[in-house]
Amino acid sequence: MATSLLRVAPPQMLLRPLVVPERLLLGPGPSNVPHRIQAAGGRQLLGHMHPEVLQVMDEIKAGIQYAFQTQNQLTLAISGSGHCAMEAALFNLLERGDTILVTINGIWGQRAADIARRLGANVYELLKPPGEYFTLRDIEEGLVQHKPSVLFVTHGESSTGVLQPLEGLGKLCHGHGCLLLVDAVASLGGAPIFMDQQEIDILYSGSQKVLNSPPGSAPISFSERAREKVLRRKTKPLSFYLDIGWLGNYWGCDGEPRRYHHTAPINSFFSLREGLAMLAEIGLESSWERHRANCARLCQGLLNLGLELFVKEETVRLPTITTVRVPEGYNWKDITAFLMDNHAMEIAGGLGPTVGKVLRIGLMGCNSTSENVNRVLRALRDALSSCHRSRL
Repeated sequence: MATSLLRVAPPQMLLRPLVVPERLLLGPGPSNVPHRIQAAGGRQLLGHMHPEVLQVMDEIKAGIQYAFQTQNQLTLAISGSGHCAMEAALFNLLERGDTILVTINGIWGQRAADIARRLGANVYELLKPPGEYFTLRDIEEGLVQHKPSVLFVTHGESSTGVLQPLEGLGKLCHGHGCLLLVDAVASLGGAPIFMDQQEIDILYSGSQKVLNSPPGSAPISFSERAREKVLRRKTKPLSFYLDIGWLGNYWGCDGEPRRYHHTAPINSFFSLREGLAMLAEIGLESSWERHRANCARLCQGLLNLGLELFVKEETVRLPTITTVRVPEGYNWKDITAFLMDNHAMEIAGGLGPTVGKVLRIGLMGCNSTSENVNRVLRALRDALSSCHRSRL
């Protein structure tokens, strides 16, 4: 009798088998997932408070400490994407009326400034054109002028392909009574970063790029300076879900008995654990060198095709995501669609300030190989000769 009350029929599309095509993901993320990580994510669920899951979480914490090169106790993985980690950092650090200086040379600085404004912070922006980076002098002038309590910097700006130099930034910030917050979603594992040595106070990343895990978990770490700022808050963080005090307890960071906070994405943790394990087995220095070398091969190949690299200075090119100007007379959508349709390969167009201006090619983790460099160059050569030029 109950079925007679139904007014919505079972969707026919759900009565068909799931079909997922095989594609080579050479865009800015997510990356392809190796079979080992797929298998980990496909294991049977356990409860989020089971001792075996807490052990996996401890192993993830150790893996993040290695990847970040930090001994910070307040180190864990947010149950969410890199965006969620950005919000966790800002929600916990900032109270209404706090001042933050945001370096903006692409979309991620724009996003950070947007979130900080929603929190009621006083937001000041330090601007550079897309494709350029900030010098210590640029940043010091901003620190002197605005006297922020937090500086936000994007290490790997995936919308523009810039790798922001970090050396000396932490010391500079601390000399001005400021904490250094760094977004390393696109760079972790692909470019050198030393959280403790570089005096970075808050560092976060994502699971779906060099770590080759599905999106949905995001490594983050707070220095002792940053932890103390959180403890001195006059008000609670606006988000309960992202409250680092609760999260730190659940992750065993405070020495207290672990308490239930939320139902964690257990299978995502299994995958992240294996992604960090594979990075540890390869070794950070080997991973950094592999990404550097394959990026250099790709850049030279793009130049040989007559294309123009978007980031002029070689030393500040992001090794994981290369940006190349859309060639004159071509529509970027035609090129990306051609690669998808004819080569089962993803590369992406621009994002934020680079929309319509660049193509973005990602070589991250297991996808960073000389074979994939050759494959994407062949595919681009094919696209350039086959795509009809746009009428200008």
